[in-house]
Amino acid sequence: MDRTFRRDFFPGFDIVADVMSAAAFPANSEPGPTPLTRNQIRGFWASWGGWALDGMDSFIYALVLVPSLRELLPRSGIAATKGNIGFYGGLLFALFLVGWGLAFLWGPVGDKFGRVRTLMLTIVWYSVFTFLSAIVTGVWQLAILRLLAGIGIGGEWAMGGTFVAEEWPEEKRLAGAGYLHTGYYVGTFLAAALNFLIGSYFGASAWRVMFAVGGLPALLLAWVRYGVTEPERWKQKENVVRSWKIWRPFSALFSKALCRRTILNSLYMLASICGLWAGTVYVPAAVTTLAEAAGKIGPPAAQLASHAAMLVSFATILGCLAMPWLAEKFGRRGALGFYFALMLAFIAATFGKVFYLGAAALPWFFACLFFLGFGGANFAVYTLWLPEQYPTECRASAFAFSTSFARFAGAGITFLVGFGVERYGSLGVPVALTSIAFVIGLLLVPFGAETRGECLPA
Repeated sequence: MDRTFRRDFFPGFDIVADVMSAAAFPANSEPGPTPLTRNQIRGFWASWGGWALDGMDSFIYALVLVPSLRELLPRSGIAATKGNIGFYGGLLFALFLVGWGLAFLWGPVGDKFGRVRTLMLTIVWYSVFTFLSAIVTGVWQLAILRLLAGIGIGGEWAMGGTFVAEEWPEEKRLAGAGYLHTGYYVGTFLAAALNFLIGSYFGASAWRVMFAVGGLPALLLAWVRYGVTEPERWKQKENVVRSWKIWRPFSALFSKALCRRTILNSLYMLASICGLWAGTVYVPAAVTTLAEAAGKIGPPAAQLASHAAMLVSFATILGCLAMPWLAEKFGRRGALGFYFALMLAFIAATFGKVFYLGAAALPWFFACLFFLGFGGANFAVYTLWLPEQYPTECRASAFAFSTSFARFAGAGITFLVGFGVERYGSLGVPVALTSIAFVIGLLLVPFGAETRGECLPA
């Protein structure tokens, strides 16, 4: 099977070949059509690594939700009942989303001062506040630190996605978006693997070790950042954007030409957030509940939750790899609609039906998780689609706003899920109801701007 056939069948083949063989082929050699430069390769790994650490950081709390609150709630004068754990767990998730929502403020910073500088600043930001979460003594301290960490995490995706879109060759940009987004789910996979190992050795204090470990690896990205320069597209407009008021990119997002796109993109993201933060993030807690009902208490339950998280992450990575083909075959709207439909069906089925099967629930629940994970790759569509809809001078702001601002509403929905868990005494029905968001998303998809076949705007 030659390179041409593989390139036609799998649009990302050249990217894998270029990135994986970077050490073997100097930047000025010609191993194939339009080889990636050292700046493109190193910048990709900086963005991918930051996104992987984002995924690890974001998912750590979902994995340690139950044990951390069992310890911190009594220290804060609150009984650690199942209902309270569900309520305060939802509250802390909501505050994390508020922080992520505030990450839209990184957008104008990235437009004015550069993608690379802002990217590394966001990584350092969330690394520090994740590490500090390991030494909290009360639930409200953890809540504040999760909010602050969310501000950094939300900004990293926008900066990394914008950098790769602007820096990579046009013919590889599509597949590059899919590969970049696998980083997040490699991070969640690593978090699950770490939870499996750490939970086995540290017992009740494992959740503190998880936060400490989650805060350290960002320091390793310093060597990747060294020598990475800003995209040429941004350099060409650097003098213009540096003269702008810091708020001006936001005003451009709501100009007559771009307002409709900005509103629709934010609504699409709101549907996606409901599926991730009010749906799949509850997978570890759901598996823990089912495992305990089946008589698997303590470490065995934690290990099953880790296995479930790893399965979801693996399936989502496959979904990210499939995204470039889907987006090219069916268009950006068609690809997003496919993932939305998958999430709609499997959130409703997994939590509304399978969760209540009793002793037989676990194997069926795991089977559904694969499809739930694959549908979770809907976020990869935004990494490709959003940069295609906006010009360079406001691209980072558009990415940050569309992917962050909707999280304020998502925070409210997530809080409602936590409230529903407390009222029902179960997380099945409240989480299943979040699938309704994808019905709305599917109705709105046809109104989006289709950019298949178009070059990235100047």
